[in-house]
Amino acid sequence: MKYLELKRVNAPYEEEMRQAIDGVLQRGWYLRGEATRLFERHYAEYIGMKYCVGCANGLDALTLVLRAYKEMGVLQEGDEVIVPANTYIASILSITENGLKPVLVEPDIHTLQIDDTLIEEAITSRTRAVMIVHLYGRCAYTDRIGDICRQHGLKLIEDNAQAHGCTFHVSICNSQLKRTGSLGDVAAHSFYPTKNLGALGDAGAVTTNDEELADVIRVLGNYGSARHYVFDYIGRNSRIDEIQAAILDVKLKYLDKANQRRKEIASQYISEVHNPLIVMPQSDRDCVWHIFPVLCEYRDELQAYLKVNDVETQIHYPVPPHKQKCYDEWRGVSFPITERVHREELSIPCHPSMTNEETDTVIRLLNAFSHRVSL
Repeated sequence: MKYLELKRVNAPYEEEMRQAIDGVLQRGWYLRGEATRLFERHYAEYIGMKYCVGCANGLDALTLVLRAYKEMGVLQEGDEVIVPANTYIASILSITENGLKPVLVEPDIHTLQIDDTLIEEAITSRTRAVMIVHLYGRCAYTDRIGDICRQHGLKLIEDNAQAHGCTFHVSICNSQLKRTGSLGDVAAHSFYPTKNLGALGDAGAVTTNDEELADVIRVLGNYGSARHYVFDYIGRNSRIDEIQAAILDVKLKYLDKANQRRKEIASQYISEVHNPLIVMPQSDRDCVWHIFPVLCEYRDELQAYLKVNDVETQIHYPVPPHKQKCYDEWRGVSFPITERVHREELSIPCHPSMTNEETDTVIRLLNAFSHRVSL
């Protein structure tokens, strides 16, 4: 059993995707055309924000957000951005690429999301933003985080690369149900092929209600040009192409249904796996389970045991950001909860094309695992 087979995942939409690609070919316009405009409008409506700006990938989306805030005078070199210590490296790369300082905050071991009880103590006179990352498809936002950002005048940036379609009941809005990507001031989205909403290549987007921010991001991603051959900023080339936009517009219609299947599989895992060696994630009706992470002290043995039994798994992620060579300045810094997560996390198959039989097989194997006789 593969961890994820993209051909199987995309098979239900294949005919519609072919038609969408044919439409792009027939129009003969491959960048910043009708398909992009349609997807941006539909995705903004789906997320619940006024503006959506397509770009080349999720890292660019994050980087352009921070760069636009710098151009607008909201951020300047050396300002601090609070970010979860256990995030994927892209979140932190976007911060340092803009000459900003990432301030790492430990996750809550029960949710694996940034611990909102630790954020306030990390704030200094140079803090200008909090970047929450909806890791594994679980909402990282809490009302407490929203309150902290409002009280301290901080921008709230969402890294929504892993949680397309995830929702949260916002108390300040009379328990209004909102989607991740609409909970902060601005959000970055990745449509890498493995995501819940995945393209057939690299693609990304930014969603916001801030018209000026959206305009600056769009210009920055077009070489810094708002008018042909006139450059207001030192920009970059970061645009979603028409084929990827057309593909994403097809798959967007089926995203909630696909997420529901992920939820069904996750619910079965949580209710039926009872192995004291394996820590299952907390149940969450709104989590869209981009990744189903279990924690196990004997993680490497568990992975080998599953592989011998023809179940492929992945690790998200084996080395935490503060242990990476590219951030050598953090050498000697300790984040024990983050290090435990990266030492024990194992991602097991959980995707909409899984069959009931495959799910049952994973459950049976997890329940039978013993580190003494795993192989």
